[in-house]
Order: sequence, then C-alpha cells, then structure tokens
Amino acid sequence: NIVILFADDLGYADLGSYGNPYIRTPTLDTLAREGQRWTDFYVGSPVCSPSRGALLTGQISVRSGLYGRKLHVMHPGDSHGIPEQTVTLAEALKSAGYRTGMFGKWHLGDAPENYPTRNGFEYWYGVPYSNDMDFVGGMDVDEVMQLLASGQRAKLAALWGKVLKLFEDPKSEYWNIPLYRSQLIDGEYQDELVERPIDQPTFTRRITEEAQRFIRENREQPFFVYLPYSMPHLPVFASDAFAGKSLRGPYGDSVEEIDWSVGRIRKTLESLGIADNTLVFFSSDNGPWQEASTFGAGSAGVLRGNKGTVWEGGVRVPGIFWWPEHVEPGVVSDIGTTLDVFATVLHLAGVPTPPDADGVDLTETLLDGASGPRSEMPYYHKGQLKAYRKGRYKIVFFGGDRTETELPKPLLYDLHQDIAERRDISETRPDILEDLVKAVENHREQITIADPIFDRRLNRLSATGQGTGS
Repeated sequence: NIVILFADDLGYADLGSYGNPYIRTPTLDTLAREGQRWTDFYVGSPVCSPSRGALLTGQISVRSGLYGRKLHVMHPGDSHGIPEQTVTLAEALKSAGYRTGMFGKWHLGDAPENYPTRNGFEYWYGVPYSNDMDFVGGMDVDEVMQLLASGQRAKLAALWGKVLKLFEDPKSEYWNIPLYRSQLIDGEYQDELVERPIDQPTFTRRITEEAQRFIRENREQPFFVYLPYSMPHLPVFASDAFAGKSLRGPYGDSVEEIDWSVGRIRKTLESLGIADNTLVFFSSDNGPWQEASTFGAGSAGVLRGNKGTVWEGGVRVPGIFWWPEHVEPGVVSDIGTTLDVFATVLHLAGVPTPPDADGVDLTETLLDGASGPRSEMPYYHKGQLKAYRKGRYKIVFFGGDRTETELPKPLLYDLHQDIAERRDISETRPDILEDLVKAVENHREQITIADPIFDRRLNRLSATGQGTGS
C-alpha cells in the first residue's frame, strides 16, 4: 500500500525532527526516527500547482506543461488541467489493481473534467484549490485576470492588501471555498457539492476521517491514499481541539493538528495489521509563504529564501519515509525529490515507469541504506531553469530576494559548507563553476519544453482585447 501525506507551505524547519523547538510534532518525529529522514529533499517547484503536478506525474513542470510564465498556479474557473496523455501516479497504480483515494486539496484544475476522479482516483473528498482563493467581497477571478492582462498593478496590490489583512483573524466565510465528494462508481462519475463555503477549522479532521474509512474499507487489497492537506497555507485554521495550544501560535496549531492526523493514519494501519505492508511518505509542496506574513507563516530555518524562490528555503522540504521492517532507519543527506517518489512507488508496485518520467528509483536507499542514485537537481520556476545542483554545489542564474533578476554571471555555492547560500565561490572555484555549466547544458539538451498550460486563460484575454485598459 502507498500513503502520501503532503502539507501545504510547510517550511523546512517546522517539524521537531527538522529543528523546530516550539511546534510539537511527536508523530512525525517518531516516523523520522523509525524510518528515513532526508535532509536534502526537494520539490519540483517552489509554488503549489506545478509542485503537485510534479509529484503526481513524475515530470519536471516544463516537460508536462503544468506551469505558467505569467500565472504561477491554477485559479478558480480554469478550464484546463493535467494533459490527457500524461500518466498520473493514481492512473498507473489503478491499472495495477490498486484502489485509489484522495482526501484534500487538488489544485490541478477545478472543472469537473479535470477532477482527481478523471485522473486516476476512484474517490475524492476535498477542495479544488488553495484556501485563500474565492475571496468574498473582492473582485471575481475573471476581473483579476483582466487586471493582470492589462498590467494594472496598483489595483492588484490594493486588492492583495485587503486579503492579507484578513489573514490576521481569518473566518471561513471570508473565502467561498467549495468542498466536493467525487466518485467513480460502475464507470460513472458522481460529483457532489458537500459544502460551500467549507468550514476550514474542521477540514484537517474531516479528510483524516475520510482517509481512515477508505483504508478500512480497502484493507484487503492494495490501495493508494493521497492526503494533501490545505494547511498550513495562509490563512491558517485549526479545530477547537488544537486552536490556541501551540507555542508557535495559530500556525503551530495547524501543524500540530497535521501531526495528529498523521498519527491517526498510522494507528489505523497498525490496528488493521497492514503497517508492515504500507509505505508512508510525508513532505510539503514548497517552502513557507513568508512574503504574505513573516509572523504567521512557517520557517525555513537557516535556509535562504521561501516559497516562490529557488533559494533552498523555497524548494528544500522535509522528506520522511516510513515502512516498518522494510525502510532502513537513518538520516539520508543524498539528494532526493518528489519526482523520485513517483519512480520509487511504481517500482515497488511492480508497475513500469513511463519513459518520459524524470525521477529515479530510491528503493535501494530506502530498503538497503545504499547511497542515493540522484546526483543532480534542476530548479525550475515560471518556466525558467533558475538554478542547478550537482553534488554538493549549486549554481544560481537568477538573483535577488525572489530570484527574479537574471544575473550577468552565475553564483556558485557549496551547500555542504554554506547551507544558507551566503558565500559565492564562483571566483575562487572556476573549475567547479565550469563543471556545473556543462551539467546544465547537458540537462537542457535532454528536456523538451512544453507550452505553459497555466497561462492559457490570460493569453486568451489578451488575444481578445479583454485585458486592455489603464
């Protein structure tokens, strides 16, 4: 069985096992101690939709097209989703006889034809996008798109300021988020709107209970459970049992409830006697959203940068693998990514990995403690290769706090000696710089760049003239 638990905007240093002294995460810390805790684990993108796309397709975002140069994530009302020809992890496992269930946030297309149930999941209970979307009392999404298309940044900034203010004391009714239940029964799709707006404080508990039920009902056959939380993405919420309990405030409350959720999943597996036949993986979709709130968001610890950047704080995340009596316990400091989760899971399930997948199989590292097979890591954001890692070294082509400005010459960092990316060694180690430049050239030769799917809506507005104005 496969269980993937995916937090939203959780920072690298937001768990006890990754150094946080104020957020209590005993369940995850135990999984990290009993399983493998990866220190150099990455996601495919520093923002939500392309990161989730990379996890579920095993492809770099520019290969799958699940990215945007103008729109970084998907938005309510988008008419597109995962390309039909792209094989998802759920589709591959379903073809091998797995029952497939998803519980939580999707964010890869909110039209019915793009729901999780149209992408390999037989059951989905969750929300279609981030919990800060569908802002009540502001402009609708089409109006925002028109402002973006016409470059009216002042109006956009004013609107964003109103949203940020609501993060300070959030209420569920501020965001008109829908909760859906979608099922594939006897070849027919059944889609139900359960609630709108969703009661956000109870969402973590409810998706946990739904996942527990699914596991119990399908314990006699292999299953794939994907549980992507909507927390601790701002605005943060927690149920009454956790609100006001964490030393880290509301943000810590939401993380501690996720830890409780992980504990419930573990106990369910153990009570059914199937824990030793279940690989559990926990991570986050990207780094903490500190741009929105330095106080209310998470922490990347000593890492530089945060969500939306290709500094380590934007893309390096917790990576915990747990499988009793199978995973070799320990701390792994080799490079791993969510792209590799795709390849590893399919190998363990006996399913051929699609030839266009970008991940590598981590099975020997997980089961035997062998050295990790991955030596290089590309850092893509908004369709651009902004940085690249080979071994302990990282080359950066775009600088500034948000890595938006193309540099006249690249920077070079030794991550083993300078995890905070503060000391550029490009001048003193030209040999290493040259080696990484060659590695980048080789990578570019092997990657095919697809058109950005997320930009289609904005491009249509611009083409029809609906985005013109002042």
